Amino acid sequence: MYFVYVLQHSVLKDMYIGRTDNLKRRLHEHNKGLQTATHRITGEWIIVYTEIYRNKKDAEQRELRLKDHGRAKQELFKRIKNSFLT
Repeated sequence: MYFVYVLQHSVLKDMYIGRTDNLKRRLHEHNKGLQTATHRITGEWIIVYTEIYRNKKDAEQRELRLKDHGRAKQELFKRIKNSFLT
């Protein structure tokens, strides 16, 4: 199984989109500062959305489409707006 996920930082409210085959391990890495793009001094990353794929290539394509900052990302964020931290 492969996961495409959206994280939000508990303090700064930053958003991060990623992909992994082990969601629990990956969230731990983000929160321990092991990922350069998500290293923050305070707060923690919270999962606000996840999609599950059986095929790695499907997950890769979806992640790239969301990271492209195009319509797919706008539509997803509009659909899950009530899941974001306030």
